[in-house]
Amino acid sequence: MKTNPVKSALKAGLPQVGTWLSLGSPMAARFMARAGFHWLTVDMEHSPIDWEVAATIFALIADAGGVPLVRVPFNSLENAKRALDAGAYGIIFPMCNSREEAEQAVAICKYPPQGVRSVGGSLHALNFDANPGEYYAKANNEILVIIQAEHIDAVNNADAIFSVPGIDGVFVGPNDLLSSMHKTPAMETDDPEFVEALRVVRETANRYGIAPGIHVANPEAANRRIAEGWRFVAVSSELGYMQQAAQAAVKELGQTAQESGLARY
Repeated sequence: MKTNPVKSALKAGLPQVGTWLSLGSPMAARFMARAGFHWLTVDMEHSPIDWEVAATIFALIADAGGVPLVRVPFNSLENAKRALDAGAYGIIFPMCNSREEAEQAVAICKYPPQGVRSVGGSLHALNFDANPGEYYAKANNEILVIIQAEHIDAVNNADAIFSVPGIDGVFVGPNDLLSSMHKTPAMETDDPEFVEALRVVRETANRYGIAPGIHVANPEAANRRIAEGWRFVAVSSELGYMQQAAQAAVKELGQTAQESGLARY
């Protein structure tokens, strides 16, 4: 059975860099799986991606030798069960603001006796290149559990949340964190309260031996955050890369584009 290299690398203190998949396109995911990222996360919270499409994308990533992760729409047993049975290597749980929610996140990702995940399905074993029996015996050690600290309540409750056994990492969503602080959403800001919140998340995560993570807009920001000690880093998304490249091309065309009347879609 395959192991989860991202889980073991994070445990060893190594940075792992990935990106978001939000288009719901298996073809795009197939190319992204060969771009060289450590992991790819299918975002099912803020996109219309359905479970069948997600399962296809998980398989394409796994077959390419990558690590397919998923951000579920909500922290629930149903979402976790369907995501893991569809072949995801790990789950990112949004808006985890209390110890109880963190405990639930761990429990629903683990088979008994560590958790409450039910036994069934077959796609999960395929993605780990295993038979069902091997998967059931070893999955608890390979599934990655990441909780999101994207609300000021999570920052204030950091000690209680991050100390829950079984959590592998915590991931900051800058836009939602700023919004919860009644500030303008942004990927980057020098706002002192925001900077302090990031410090609390990073240092508390390190104190409890879990990986601090954050979403950034570009490679420059990723390198800076890694230098600060962040280890689970998402850089933009496949949609972001497409838009950035397309907009850069139109900008480079400059006056030529304006004179020719190129459509702005």
